[in-house]
Amino acid sequence: MNGPGRIVVVGASLAGLRAAEALRDEGFDGELTLIGDEPHAPYDRPPLSKAVLSGWLSTDHTVLPRVRNIDARWLLGTPASGVDLRERRVTRADGRQVPYDRLLIATGTRARPWPQRQGGALDGVHLLRSRDDADRLRAALAAGPGRVLVIGAGFTGGEVASACRDLGLEVTVTQRGGGPLASALGGVIGRSVTGWYRDAGVDLRLGTTVQALEGDAHGRLRRAALSDGTVVEAEVAVVATGALANTEWLTGSGLAADVRGVECDNACRALSDDGTPVPDVFVAGDIARWPHPLYPGQLLRLDHWDNAVAQARTAAHNMTHGARAPRTHRPLPAFWSNQFGVNLKCLGLPAQADQVVVTQGSLDQRRFVAAYGRRGRMVAAVAVDSPRVLDGYAALIEAGAPFPPELNAADGPERLDPLDAEFPRPAGTACAPGPSIPSIAPAPATPSSTSSTSSILSALAGHE
Repeated sequence: MNGPGRIVVVGASLAGLRAAEALRDEGFDGELTLIGDEPHAPYDRPPLSKAVLSGWLSTDHTVLPRVRNIDARWLLGTPASGVDLRERRVTRADGRQVPYDRLLIATGTRARPWPQRQGGALDGVHLLRSRDDADRLRAALAAGPGRVLVIGAGFTGGEVASACRDLGLEVTVTQRGGGPLASALGGVIGRSVTGWYRDAGVDLRLGTTVQALEGDAHGRLRRAALSDGTVVEAEVAVVATGALANTEWLTGSGLAADVRGVECDNACRALSDDGTPVPDVFVAGDIARWPHPLYPGQLLRLDHWDNAVAQARTAAHNMTHGARAPRTHRPLPAFWSNQFGVNLKCLGLPAQADQVVVTQGSLDQRRFVAAYGRRGRMVAAVAVDSPRVLDGYAALIEAGAPFPPELNAADGPERLDPLDAEFPRPAGTACAPGPSIPSIAPAPATPSSTSSTSSILSALAGHE
């Protein structure tokens, strides 16, 4: 369907905007409507926990650039509240109905809130997901609180704590596990990240949870009671305990959707409760749960910028040309983070691994590359202040190269000694077990996935 017709995109953030642009690029010239729950034009989220909190950038400067004119109708500020698949119409919270011929679901995720009965409604308790969240938290930090409590030492928690230290604020971070980023990168790397926190002057409480947030008579946050029996005085708390998929509006629709996301096949076609593709309904971005050929037996939900863009393009192609030339969604997962003066970039899914080995650099020097393996095959790699080498590792992962990789890198150890990656079991929420998914035939292998292992190793060995 690349001629007239009606396409509705529910979700007006990164995936929704890039999908709309790709639909026009693919030749769709019909009516295009985007529905968004926020009143703002699509904006970039990664700067919110970095540049915005540190005061380097205002949220007005996070608006996403437009690649092209999409000639779309924008319905912003009112969320979708339901969809009728038989009648092909989306209902908004104000009761307005929007008909469609094809539908793209891209409603993303939201921050997991703190329970109100444990102090979640107190003035001073913040989430960080939206532009408005960032504005409120930035104002709270600019007021100079005596101490900030960050609940959770994942990527968002680490970036918030780092921004607070940049501002000269005292910070306490609580983490249920034995190290920061342990659920994403494992205990070995988590222990290394612990040093980043300590050296930055963060009061890091490992193996510790918040039992309750407590306020004064005016409903303002004043302290937190911790599981180790201590009390932390804090005027600001940031809850960074994960994300929930925005799927409530799909309840009763017949789609396979829950708080983990919306299931789709590797062509981004939404699946019904019985696992069959739903005609003319597609999914993209953080809300999608889909099968990746490199990680069989799993459904992935990736809260990653790169995936949102790539999946939006795949969905747009298949919405317009899928009947004749279907395309599968199979890019290697990738994400990055900047915290405590360190750049971290990851490829693949470390949480799938059973072993990890440092292949270049040194954990102590905070400049290293670590490879992850599962049952003797490469599944992921993480680089800390060493991003240039990851292209070679990506090719190894895509080729299913043996683990540990014998790189003979100039800055590598004399001998590779794999360690237990020390992931909490079951592994985090990035991938969850799922049923067998019907899928279209996979696309031809890309050059990077068919490169010879020997040529890849040669390129890596010369890295300085």
